[in-house]
Amino acid sequence: MSSDTTRDIQPAGTPVPPNPPGPGGPGGPTEGSPPDGSPRIRPALFRDASLSAVLAGFVAVVVSYSGPLVIVLAAAHAGHLDQGRTSSWVWAISIGSGVTCIALSLRTRMPVITAFSTPGAALLVTSLGAYSYAEAVGAFLVTGAVITLVGLTGVFGRLMRQIPTAVVSAMLAGILFSFGTGVFTSLRTAPWIAGAVLVAYLLGKRFVARYAVLLALAAGVLFSAVTSRLDIRIDHVEPAEPVFTAPSFSAGSLIGIAVPLILATLASQNAPGMAVLGASGYRPDDRLLIGSTGLASTALAPFGSHAINLAAITAAICTGPEAHRDPRRRYVAGVSCGFFYLLIGAFGSTLVVLFAGLPKELVAAVAGVALFGALAGGLTAAVKEEKDREAALITFLATASGVTVAGIGPAFWGLVFGVVAHLVLTRLRSREAAGV
Repeated sequence: MSSDTTRDIQPAGTPVPPNPPGPGGPGGPTEGSPPDGSPRIRPALFRDASLSAVLAGFVAVVVSYSGPLVIVLAAAHAGHLDQGRTSSWVWAISIGSGVTCIALSLRTRMPVITAFSTPGAALLVTSLGAYSYAEAVGAFLVTGAVITLVGLTGVFGRLMRQIPTAVVSAMLAGILFSFGTGVFTSLRTAPWIAGAVLVAYLLGKRFVARYAVLLALAAGVLFSAVTSRLDIRIDHVEPAEPVFTAPSFSAGSLIGIAVPLILATLASQNAPGMAVLGASGYRPDDRLLIGSTGLASTALAPFGSHAINLAAITAAICTGPEAHRDPRRRYVAGVSCGFFYLLIGAFGSTLVVLFAGLPKELVAAVAGVALFGALAGGLTAAVKEEKDREAALITFLATASGVTVAGIGPAFWGLVFGVVAHLVLTRLRSREAAGV
């Protein structure tokens, strides 16, 4: 057997057909085997690689750095951090995201996309200035340790498995809804750019479906240049230098930073992140994924990382058919995403200028068309079962509304409202059926 293959059958993260036979059943395949029951030889990474998967990873990184990173920089400004510590913060969250993307995608053969906590960074914009930076680092360290513990014990996964599939799918659709509409709202302020992206995507989808997003991105960049909307200026490129800060612990920072950061990261990031993988047909190991991102957060906290977690929006770009028609080969998108994270992280905030110079309408339009497939899949699964449609609708509306309470984002509250609606409606139906 050559060195680039193994005798392992498909890993547990591989998508499975609907209603698969039980493990070890009469004539049925074991868990993780292909539908025909035969063991599958895992090809090497380069043999599985495709331009569409690499592009999906690149688009995911573009979306991450052109939007959420602005919130991180705003939090650094609110905390009065100097250029060195700010650059170290960018380095830490980029390296943490890159390493976990690559390692987990290769380990599970799933497109595992990780990222830095956007809701967590938003919390820090208002709270970081109230504490010393050393106290904030101590809170980051505790946050990582708690998330690691929650992940490794399996508590998080057990809670997620109690939520109806329709509710989870509706939450995913609600998260992606604003990105889908963003394609068309961008037409108001940049009609040539957004229009070019949409037309190129539709033509690509019709004639060369695998490269539809690539054509959309190329058309958007071309029209951005033609309309003089590109503003990319790099005076010099220099490697980032991580800055170590010894943590300090205080009751105030633990209550004011760690507690809300833990809740926001688990509820607003890891929960929808697991949902995206599940909605795409994968069976993610919550202990491995949540535990690993928690460990990465803990290790990089002294360098500024506030939290590394599973991504949701950018994950949806890499888990759908746009990344690759074969779900078994989409893990390459996760590896690609990790590579670009590492490349940017190695140069700190210098290369961020590249993404900051892209028109926001271009980013919104490309992200929107890249998420069309995931949005359609979420909506389809949400309304599939008639008995769950009302609960799914409530979940979708609550999530799409963008409501934020106590610093926790709409994905969590969409789940809460949906689960409550499901329990109420299910209990009422059960009583009616029993003649109560």
